[in-house]
Amino acid sequence: MIMERITSAFRKNWEHKLENLGFGYHSLEGLYWDESHYYQFSSEEINKIENATAELWQMCLEAVDYIIEKNLWHRFNIPDWFKDYIITSWEEDHPSIYGRFDFGFDGTNLKLLEFNADTPTSLYEASVVQWYWLQEMYPYKDQFNSIHEKLVDYWKYLKNYMNPHYIYFASLTNIEDVTNVEYLRDCATQAGFDTEFIAIQDIGWAEDVEEFIAGDKTIMEYIFKLYPYEWILDDGFGEKLVKNNFRSQWIEPAWKLLLSSKAILPILWELYPNHPYLLESYFEPKHLKDFVKKPIYSREGANVTLFKNNIPLEQNSGVYGKEGYIYQQLFDLPNFNGNYPVIGSWVIGQESAGIGIRESVNLITNNQSRFIPHLID
Repeated sequence: MIMERITSAFRKNWEHKLENLGFGYHSLEGLYWDESHYYQFSSEEINKIENATAELWQMCLEAVDYIIEKNLWHRFNIPDWFKDYIITSWEEDHPSIYGRFDFGFDGTNLKLLEFNADTPTSLYEASVVQWYWLQEMYPYKDQFNSIHEKLVDYWKYLKNYMNPHYIYFASLTNIEDVTNVEYLRDCATQAGFDTEFIAIQDIGWAEDVEEFIAGDKTIMEYIFKLYPYEWILDDGFGEKLVKNNFRSQWIEPAWKLLLSSKAILPILWELYPNHPYLLESYFEPKHLKDFVKKPIYSREGANVTLFKNNIPLEQNSGVYGKEGYIYQQLFDLPNFNGNYPVIGSWVIGQESAGIGIRESVNLITNNQSRFIPHLID
């Protein structure tokens, strides 16, 4: 059996049911959560995705070592003053909670498109929302989804190494970021941490003692942030991280910046040429005729261009690209009546944990894509 897209009925009062779960952005700019169909996988396909996720995670860790050893910082546009901060966060093994590999999968070939290693979203819908959908609609079926259990277990594991057991959870105040961060906060609370939400713009800086402080002037020792490192480097916040010298520990850690950049894709290809899960990727166009040009840093498919036979096929505008581009062999996503799915496969606490599927009517998955539930037949 090859992955199928199957029509399904919307549940009665589905919007109300989603909002009761605290999932308020199901229909912000058009439909985002879409249960009018689902994707069905065989257990063999799920095993393939799970194994690929575990193997790629190990390859990415090897790649971080390689980048540091070979001094490849220029590829990532990382300023000199921030390098040692990244190296320390890596050598001291600062904890990483999660990441999301985005895969193209046509039932046979499974290829890494990119790795959202620093600020991945769509976590809550992949973990909780699609699980409730499954329980109500297809309770006798299974789903590749142990995201919630693995999150709580990993926070429990980290509790042995983190002291005090107090974590601030920070993000911008848009509904999607807040929902994802509040969900992670809830998992940490279930694991026994004391937690508090703070808007990223409310994190204070006490220059005299070089400490990050909360609204009540408390020094913040652990801060989980859903805010990209490339923005931190851009907006003057990065210098404060360096001055603070890890008295505040940030999660995700700074070494995740290397993996969240598209520059990791040519590095992986250099390290593992012709690996079955990788697409050819370079820092120059080379010999590729069918390829994707991606900015080293970008969000929601911005500034990405697809080329077929060296002719632009589809492109998105945006504000990214000043740091440079990479060139990745084009993967033909499966076409289900003009819908193109990308599989987001989650790594939680070093382990493969489950998938969420975003589907677009465009070849480039952007912020207009929809989240589609899945099950295993």
